Amino acid sequence: MTEGSKPGLLVPADASGEDARVDVSVILPAYNERAAIGDDLDDIRRTMDASGYRYEIIVVDDGSKDGTPDLVRQRDGVRLLEHPFNRGTGAARTTGVKAARGAVVVFTDADRTYPNDRMPEMLAMIDAGADMVIGARRVEAGTVRWLRRPAKWLLRRLAEYMTGSRIPDLNSGLRAQRRDGTLRFLPILPTTHSWVSTITIAFLASGFTVKWLPIDYYPRVGHSTFHPLRDSYNYLSLIVRTVMYFNPLKIFLPLALLLLSVATAKYVVLDVWLYQGLTWPVPPMRSVTLALLVTGLQVLVIGLLADLIVKRTQL
Repeated sequence: MTEGSKPGLLVPADASGEDARVDVSVILPAYNERAAIGDDLDDIRRTMDASGYRYEIIVVDDGSKDGTPDLVRQRDGVRLLEHPFNRGTGAARTTGVKAARGAVVVFTDADRTYPNDRMPEMLAMIDAGADMVIGARRVEAGTVRWLRRPAKWLLRRLAEYMTGSRIPDLNSGLRAQRRDGTLRFLPILPTTHSWVSTITIAFLASGFTVKWLPIDYYPRVGHSTFHPLRDSYNYLSLIVRTVMYFNPLKIFLPLALLLLSVATAKYVVLDVWLYQGLTWPVPPMRSVTLALLVTGLQVLVIGLLADLIVKRTQL
């Protein structure tokens, strides 16, 4: 450890030499953010200069058409990575993680919505032992709030059930996390807005230490690319898919128990008691009962096999 560096965030020495070592990589995905990104970059530089951490700033331009890359090039000390066309904010985050040299990666948006001066507090929590620190927004300041609020509440509750953890904010864009843990999950991360939700669930489901820091959240500058219906559907599907990857019994076991319970209740109430002594419709009704019972057992067996496969692949 060199003088003035922070504990717990150092990366191993490599061929690039001692001078190239950094503690933290701050990553900003950007798509048509010329109106806001300059002020965000200035705020980040002031904050990180005062923090004592060795850092780098990486902007991943995701095919902007408004001259965002030209503005970023005017800022000294900022690494600019460019996608030739718009691939999605998740793809931009993945590109940033792969290029990062810091042991910790910090994500923020380039639209003036997040208080970037809270980054040192998040990094201190990482130094204290957390694997991921998420800025938990106190309010919803995005567009179409009447639709976003109930959709996000429902998705957050589902994610809490799936992971068995309390999640104050599932998809905040301001977060700090260890790079080595993030690299582990890159193959399952999407290219869309759901990237942040998926990595949150992945860390929680894998037993990593995830902490939340309450933050303010401000109206964005510029136009949002978030689509309430399409992206909410993507969030829902990815929550289920991610939990299937880590703990499939969370999905299969309740479904199997539901089918078996319905089959048992139907047999006792309808087949035995209500239709006792009748020749019809007992046979077809009992066929439905048998179908429910067999389906429930099949779902249970599939869930057990899926859980076995997951456990084997995690060894």
